[in-house]
Amino acid sequence: MTKNIQTMLQTLTLEEKAMLCIGKDVWHLHGIEHLDMPSIMMTDGPHGLRKQVGEGDHVGLNDAVPATCFPTGPGLAASWNTTFIEKMGVALGKECRAQGVSVLLGPGANIKRNPLGGRNFEYFSEDPLLAGDIAAAWIKGVQSQGVGASLKHYAVNNHEHCRMTVDVIIDQRTLREIYLPAFEKAVTTTQPWTVMCSYNKVNGTFAAENKILLDDILVKDWGFKGIVVTDWGANNNRVEGIKHGQHLEMPGSGDLNTKKIIAAIENGQLTTQELDKSVARILELILKAKTSLNEEKVAVDLNAHHKLAASIAQESCVLLKNENFLPISIDKKIAVIGELANNTRYQGAGSSKINPFTVEQPLDEIKKIFGRDNVSYTAGYHINDMEDAAEQKRAMTLAEQADVVFLFVGLTPKYESEGFDRQHLDLPQVQLDLINALENQLSKTVVVLQNGAPITLPFVDEVPAILEAYLGGQAGASAIAKILSGEVNPSGKLAETFPLALEDVPSQPYFPGTTKQVQYRESIWVGYRYFDTTKTKVLFPFGHGLSYTTFDYSNVRLSGDTLQGQSAQLDRHNLIKVSVTITNTGDRAGAEVVQCYVGQATPSQPRPKKELKAFKKVFLAAGESQVIELELDYRAFAYWNSKQSAWLAESNDYTISLGSSVEDIRDAVIVTLKTDTPLAPANTALKTYFEPAKRDFHDEAFIALLGHSIPQEIPLTPYHLNSTIGEIANTSLGKPLFDSMLAIFNTMMGAGANDSAAEASRLMAQALVVDMPLRNLPVFNPQYYTEAQIVQIINALNKLENKQKDKQ
Repeated sequence: MTKNIQTMLQTLTLEEKAMLCIGKDVWHLHGIEHLDMPSIMMTDGPHGLRKQVGEGDHVGLNDAVPATCFPTGPGLAASWNTTFIEKMGVALGKECRAQGVSVLLGPGANIKRNPLGGRNFEYFSEDPLLAGDIAAAWIKGVQSQGVGASLKHYAVNNHEHCRMTVDVIIDQRTLREIYLPAFEKAVTTTQPWTVMCSYNKVNGTFAAENKILLDDILVKDWGFKGIVVTDWGANNNRVEGIKHGQHLEMPGSGDLNTKKIIAAIENGQLTTQELDKSVARILELILKAKTSLNEEKVAVDLNAHHKLAASIAQESCVLLKNENFLPISIDKKIAVIGELANNTRYQGAGSSKINPFTVEQPLDEIKKIFGRDNVSYTAGYHINDMEDAAEQKRAMTLAEQADVVFLFVGLTPKYESEGFDRQHLDLPQVQLDLINALENQLSKTVVVLQNGAPITLPFVDEVPAILEAYLGGQAGASAIAKILSGEVNPSGKLAETFPLALEDVPSQPYFPGTTKQVQYRESIWVGYRYFDTTKTKVLFPFGHGLSYTTFDYSNVRLSGDTLQGQSAQLDRHNLIKVSVTITNTGDRAGAEVVQCYVGQATPSQPRPKKELKAFKKVFLAAGESQVIELELDYRAFAYWNSKQSAWLAESNDYTISLGSSVEDIRDAVIVTLKTDTPLAPANTALKTYFEPAKRDFHDEAFIALLGHSIPQEIPLTPYHLNSTIGEIANTSLGKPLFDSMLAIFNTMMGAGANDSAAEASRLMAQALVVDMPLRNLPVFNPQYYTEAQIVQIINALNKLENKQKDKQ
């Protein structure tokens, strides 16, 4: 703690200290006038600046100022280009500075446990290394502009259903190996100004007051120096939060929790030293922000940012399939079919929804390149899912008359949004019906996908080319057009697996769990770690992405200070370097993502066949060669040992694989490592986890994994402050409350219109109300409810419940 902060603490009253730990309103922190400490502003990201117009609504979802909308998380990760992501961060930081925003809420680094996760369109990857590297680049760029980032949602926030109260039951090894490393990489390499804790419980304790997550891991293990801020409404017990490392509650709760902090100091439940820890970090945050606020406002060139967004979108597109069909000559007669071509889906719904200052449409961009006279268009289907036989017939006629069909399909807003999870992996039925109607024209059809997460493609074998455009931001349309024409050579690679069917996903039997508990029984078997190890066929594998050129891998070599032949001593201080020569063997410039995977031969614990441990994107002219060098440290070969609470790499043989995807391995070498950990016998208690293909993760196996019995779910009754509005909605006292809250949220979110976006808003509003714990009513609606009134309602509900039980 600096001397300046110590002096400030001495001049603050207890009331001022307590106040600083609570937000002033939806977006602002309290300032302290006599210390010349301003009230600073936080606002949503993560793929653009979402600063609300005016005061801000209860949960912060109203209209925002115009800003640049970049591609969303899956596309950013599919670029595998940390240099571009850092440039994007710089642009975001500049736009924040121009709007007087001190902290941008992002990036989202949560792992994609299951493809149905409602916010997968915001998150980067199923792989923690890739997610961590992308997140770190994003933060580095933003914070280079004197604006803070807020790494979120810490931790294991992997679905939307009952996200505000659900208890995640997870073993420590899985937590450390799969769900925390992306956060760890970002924290240890960039020191984000803030980390946002998630809504959910983790092993029985809310993330907002979880000592293991906040004190032990984040601060002590990783050396985090910033503040922990709650997700909006994630605070459960304010005093316990302060005691265990949650520094700032957002949004503001008036004086509700300020009074509780003061009372806790006065009755000895909280010490002044514990409170000062939080206050000191908040003061440091304000001081950092004050420096930027006092400087001259940054001039923002939004047109330049649009060009950057276009460049990133070009590298975010993934060519999934191409049977020598793309690129298309610009003299061809093109039929563009699909309403998404003229009403593009370029971002998701919810708190990350940006108000772009301009938006390109694919149809317009295709006409610019292929010529207006060569391009015809019809919607083919309606985004609101209304069947239209006439549109289908027009689409069939246009397709018959064209040389090539560009068919745009994807997920519309009501199919993926914050607030609720997807129900299936299918495209909307009206789109599938259109594809069936075009059956005779599919051999000349390029399918362009606009979606934020994996989907199934029953027509995959019938079309010659498929381009995954993801949600490409405001400039995604020109990226699509330039790739289709060959002006741009695609270089994106999937950062997630596209499974053949939902039942193939190992977490599916446990997703999203019940209203009160979700068990991560599949353990480390997430994404490609499962599919590759079990040799389960997939639609498209992790790391997959085609190019209009070809690349050759040659001359793979290992080097290191302790390497002798194919053996090496490895400790926590030395490295093994892997070099490979990459040659562009095609006739045009392009980019390849060199992916390095590591697998242990005979581990004592269940381990995947391959795990991504390094990567590099390389741009090469036709015929050009370049030597790529990657570094593997001790951690690249290690697993987390829960008993010793340490990363251990066993003395054993390891295969180092280099490839263009997890399935497309071009070369591999075996190295024998001698480490500080002798190879132990296989852990027989975890037998079923050594055999993940059987997916027999029964109670006994899960208990062995956890190291303790499986916790019981909290019963729905008696009702309490963490009961949700949905849980009381069918009671005589709860239904009026549910109806009034739903009306408020529907109005606030503009869910009254009759279109797909409004339907998504209605679904989100309902999900937010259903999942909202009663404790949040005085926070989000202080004009209607006090905590005392909510306690009275709970007591009355429990009395009615008891009477009904007595009658039975």
